Amino acid sequence: MKNRHFVTITVGLVVTIVLAGVLLGYGLHLRSRNSQPPIPRPYGVPSNLSTSVINLMQLSPIPHRPAPDFTFVDQYGKTISLHDLRGKNVVLNFMDPHCKDICPIVSQELIDANHDLGALAKNTVFLAINVNQYNLTTADVNKFTDEHRLNTIPTWHFLTGSYAELEKTWAAYGVAVVAPSPTADVQHTSVTYFINTRGQEQYLAAPQVDHTSKGVAYLPGTDLLAWGQGIAQVVKDLKS
Repeated sequence: MKNRHFVTITVGLVVTIVLAGVLLGYGLHLRSRNSQPPIPRPYGVPSNLSTSVINLMQLSPIPHRPAPDFTFVDQYGKTISLHDLRGKNVVLNFMDPHCKDICPIVSQELIDANHDLGALAKNTVFLAINVNQYNLTTADVNKFTDEHRLNTIPTWHFLTGSYAELEKTWAAYGVAVVAPSPTADVQHTSVTYFINTRGQEQYLAAPQVDHTSKGVAYLPGTDLLAWGQGIAQVVKDLKS
């Protein structure tokens, strides 16, 4: 009985020590996790933007190199060349005119940004380049423009052209496009380029959305508002 009692005490002591170690380790883990330093503010981003908005937009500065030139037609059949927009700030996106996912949300962000720019809006051009090789007509991009109220932006141009020329421009801006068939969803890199009045790339952002359990894209209202304000603030920071 003594030996059995001794074993019981010994096992109990070991268990107690192990549990104490686990609890101590867990406590240290919590302390370490809670004491993690905040995400550092990226270097070279606009000072007028909060760190939270910068992180939301995944905004980063890029070398001030000339933005790759292109010439396409917009939703009204008007020829638009990037080099002709020197002297204007340019917000450049890549969109699918049949998109039901992120593109409509980005559209609302652009509408909000145009409003937030105030007087500076007249010197800012909002462009989108078509990424849907199966829907290249001006009617396609015009329909999307009207459906998502982008026609409320006086300087909005949804550009389209031949597949060959579009593909060259996608590659020039690092945009990957996967379009398996005319009926499949087009998968593409979602990026926003901010181009200054000298035609130089200055900032890059990465629009994103959340999805419901049924796969419907959405963005919380506060984030949607922050995106619109963020775009406007970045434009105001562009160097002339």
